[in-house]
Amino acid sequence: MVDHVKLAVLGAGLIGKRHIRHVLEEPAADLVAVVDPTSVGQKIAEEAGVRWFPSFADMIAVQRPDGVIIATPNQVHVSNGMEAIEAGIPALIEKPVADDIADGEKLIETAKAKGVPLLTGHHRRHNPMMQKAKQIIESGRLGRILVVNAMFWLFKPDDYFDMPWRRERGAGPVFLNLIHDIDNLRYLFGDIAAVEARESNVMRGNAVEETAVILIEFKNGILGTASVSDSVVAPWSWEMTTGENAAYPKTEEARYMIGGTHGSLAVPSLDIWCNPAERSWLEPFDRKRISVETEDPLVLQIRQFCKVIRGHEEPLVSGREGLETLKVIEAVKRSAVTARRVTLS
Repeated sequence: MVDHVKLAVLGAGLIGKRHIRHVLEEPAADLVAVVDPTSVGQKIAEEAGVRWFPSFADMIAVQRPDGVIIATPNQVHVSNGMEAIEAGIPALIEKPVADDIADGEKLIETAKAKGVPLLTGHHRRHNPMMQKAKQIIESGRLGRILVVNAMFWLFKPDDYFDMPWRRERGAGPVFLNLIHDIDNLRYLFGDIAAVEARESNVMRGNAVEETAVILIEFKNGILGTASVSDSVVAPWSWEMTTGENAAYPKTEEARYMIGGTHGSLAVPSLDIWCNPAERSWLEPFDRKRISVETEDPLVLQIRQFCKVIRGHEEPLVSGREGLETLKVIEAVKRSAVTARRVTLS
């Protein structure tokens, strides 16, 4: 008899519904509850055939899951996480792990003190393509990595901004989209020492940026650039290049370009470029594409969460890792305001 991990999902919005579907389909897990204060959440629970509760307190009074997935609005991630930790229940919190650095530190230190596993939902680290890219980089095949360029360019249609919060501070592509890329880059290249950023809202004129460019200095000496815009018609985004979400048209364009002294790597295609003989700009190139199996990283993330709960693995993306990524984003926003280089401790 398989001992299934009993999971509850807090929040029945867009990402919450995806988590609910994946938990229902996961052989290692049982969905036991949906926690959401709305009638929509109640209906989703009924459709899933599980119990519905309007709050964590209501659930824990009658049912104790083995773990909770927190997919509530960003502003209540910390309070929901604290509820789980105080109850001794492992939690997977959607990114960002917190909306305030100080509160995030308190959350993570509390989890550590109580010995409760805390994970951050940066699911793209679980993508087999990202795992393979990290293996290639660490193998030394590219030589010493010197530079990386990351792009997130696409066009969000006007009706996307009909929801007022998407036009206000705290939204925008830096917080909503670039945070994924910063986490990916930290996973591939290590911690970041400093950033310098510029932002613009010249097109839509909302209170939040629509375009940003960032210079990134990694602690190991690698230099990087990242640019993000939700106002240009372009194919260079995670959504358009990876095929991770079938809702978006897939292209064959590069997303990250990684340069080393003996070769370069394009992501997500995993094309390796090198000179087969002498390294020189006058020499022809050899291109080899590394194959990798495609698997939904959200599914893999839930599967790993179950293993963490059972004590079989350490988190791939801990709460601490999620907070360190958030610190970089906070530094990016601070740099854009001050027009100065910002260092990270």
